[in-house]
Amino acid sequence: MFEPVIAPSASLLGLLQRGRGDGQLHALAADRTEAIAALEECVTRDPRADWQVENRSLYYARLYMELEAPLDGIEDHLHSAEDLVSDDENRTGLALSVLGHLAAYGRRDALLMLREYTATGANWAWALDELALRDDDRGLLLLGTAVLDRFAPGPEGDAELREFIRNAYEPRPWRLWAAYHPRVAAASEQSPFDLWQRQLNRGGVTPGWSTADVLAWADQGSLGALGAGAFLGGADSRPEPASDAADPAAPDAVDRRAAAAARCLTAVVRPEDRPAVLEAARGGLPGARRAALRYLVDQRDPAAVELIEAAAVDVDDRIVRAALELVGRMRGPEVLAQARRWADPATGGADSALGEAAVKLLADAGEPADAPLVVDGLRRWVSVRGVSGTGLGSLVDGAGRLVAADAVPVLRHIYGEAASSELRGRAARALAVTDVHFPEGPAVECLWDCEESTRELAARHVATTGDARVLERLRRLAADPAEEAEVHAAVRGRLTAAREFGR
Repeated sequence: MFEPVIAPSASLLGLLQRGRGDGQLHALAADRTEAIAALEECVTRDPRADWQVENRSLYYARLYMELEAPLDGIEDHLHSAEDLVSDDENRTGLALSVLGHLAAYGRRDALLMLREYTATGANWAWALDELALRDDDRGLLLLGTAVLDRFAPGPEGDAELREFIRNAYEPRPWRLWAAYHPRVAAASEQSPFDLWQRQLNRGGVTPGWSTADVLAWADQGSLGALGAGAFLGGADSRPEPASDAADPAAPDAVDRRAAAAARCLTAVVRPEDRPAVLEAARGGLPGARRAALRYLVDQRDPAAVELIEAAAVDVDDRIVRAALELVGRMRGPEVLAQARRWADPATGGADSALGEAAVKLLADAGEPADAPLVVDGLRRWVSVRGVSGTGLGSLVDGAGRLVAADAVPVLRHIYGEAASSELRGRAARALAVTDVHFPEGPAVECLWDCEESTRELAARHVATTGDARVLERLRRLAADPAEEAEVHAAVRGRLTAAREFGR
């Protein structure tokens, strides 16, 4: 999937793509045709980098309702020629989720569109899940034959049907169909036995019960044609199965095995084995070295700090990456003291990868006195990388945890510019404890945000006097059946407090 192209944050499209509360407010004030065009652009070209941590569907559905917008753009998108050649759920998932919310709001055209797409579309399973939550029994029963026709007759089709039923996100339609379609009933009965059999027959090589065995096992699958036996002195030197080979685009298989090996070491290492573990951590094979380093870090071994510092400048990029990741797992007063040295600009290490990792550690586990280092790291990150990157969220959280008031300007910048609504929500949480103007400023906009956690935060902090929009918005959220329970609780609490204050 390509990275979405995000418009500038000051534009209507950019605000809607980000899911900001101001996006809804600007759309309602803008020319209706322009607002609908921007809304359709967002729904048919999902702006999220990661749909699993960012919400947009309810946000866009509410705007469809407010604008009384037609669904022609969504219909054209769902039934485009691309749907005939691609079943990528990322292409249509957001549009189908928006239709689901609109159906819940009573839009009959959205419900009919979901039914039609379930019967004919490529991403029919997603549409069926939306219907399972919103459609009545009669509507679902009428779709049973069309869905079953997607599974070819015969053993292969039956196996595919059983697999699908077993993994169904919403089982309600299948339970309904089982009463009318013997094939669904049979597949539903057999599916649990398939799962049990697969678990029973699970293969795989496991390590022996010694420190040397576990360290050697950590490198299985990364040693080409050599298996564990070549290092354990056993007869089996066959290569690992091809399925164990790492896909260049997937997480490193050796990393996963090293993490498992570190857990095994916890069970098998004896006091007399410590020299062997230290030796592996200093210069062992890649898997064994990573496993040993992680074990020593988790055990808070006094040698871990020195070994991590050495690994962070190794010639092997895999070792460097593992060492930097392990810095975040380190804890203890001695470790924090060392992290301050790594992160302090006076030592010259703040711009290094190890210095960045140390700043993240201080953000996660540091003390109030570490706030200046965390704020400096946050500013440096934004100036170099902009408002993106997987490590930025930890620094934002740290600025809030340490109540670093000096971070307010950069937190406001992140809040306004972040393309990720998940990151914006983290910035809002940090601002809530660092910015004295949050209740009458960003909190007001956050009441319209796409993220439920951000709306809940706003409901708990927003000033209910001074802006006439606030109480009206709180009342509308309280009355909206699509809103999440946590938001309802926060909103009703504030409304009750406002009534008490007004008496």
